[in-house]
Amino acid sequence: MTSPSPVSELFAHSPSLEQQIRGAERAARTDVPVLILGEPGTGRSAVARAMHATSLRSTGPLVEVDISAIPSSLFESELFGYRPGAFTGAESPLAGRVATAEEGTLLLDHVEDIPVAAQPKLLRLLAESTYAPLGGTERLANVRFLGIGSDDLPARVSSGAFRSDLFYRMEVVTLRLLPLRKRREDLPSMMNFFLADLGERFGISSLTLASSAREWMEEYPWPGNLRELRNILERALILQGGGPLNPPCPDRRSGPPEPLQAVERRQILRALAYTRGHQGRAAELLGISRKTLWEKRRRYDIP
Repeated sequence: MTSPSPVSELFAHSPSLEQQIRGAERAARTDVPVLILGEPGTGRSAVARAMHATSLRSTGPLVEVDISAIPSSLFESELFGYRPGAFTGAESPLAGRVATAEEGTLLLDHVEDIPVAAQPKLLRLLAESTYAPLGGTERLANVRFLGIGSDDLPARVSSGAFRSDLFYRMEVVTLRLLPLRKRREDLPSMMNFFLADLGERFGISSLTLASSAREWMEEYPWPGNLRELRNILERALILQGGGPLNPPCPDRRSGPPEPLQAVERRQILRALAYTRGHQGRAAELLGISRKTLWEKRRRYDIP
């Protein structure tokens, strides 16, 4: 009997994703580019890492690049590297992430943030497996590409904010991970999965969840998806020291309703805290643009 793949193990407790799991398993055993779309916290990075572990390149490096964390002016040099003298201050060579991923997998997170100026060069890398370090000559790249993006990436292509030819080259295989609120049938099994995993990590056998907690969890919208579910359970375990865990509902309130502006300000602060101040991710979590978030921060005097 063959052992389950890392992809199967990852989502064995998500019946609604059965078709996605089969697609991920088949794609993992090929070298085709794969684009994984979904909201933050749905398990996109975990799926990508599991696909690398299942692939023919599993013994090679997995190089992860968070595009949103790299200034656009430095993106090309970080990705493709540079030779000495390529620009002011380039005294010693830099291999770049593509070269580092040779014979392995290059995982680009937040592909929607790829600078427009760099998109043609990335397209050539995917289409022809060639690239040139800044100030250097062309060379071949032996890497497999995995990309992680937001749900609105196709809309950005339609609006012209993202190159359509690059998008179609990326999405040879596309996996779309639904948010937890749209697959509530998975919630009980995911709760039990995280409880078992946390119990094993903390050395507590048969870790359980209070029935009152299960009740609110089944109704809660889970804006942070699987990541939020796990964080709530882990926080409760740390604070209580054991089960049955009874974490409070994040949205539980008493008394008269708050003014809408107060609610909006609080949610912005919560999103910024959740993303550790990353404006792009906070805007994505709130479902608004970065510009709108910036305007609201100024309106509500949020630093």
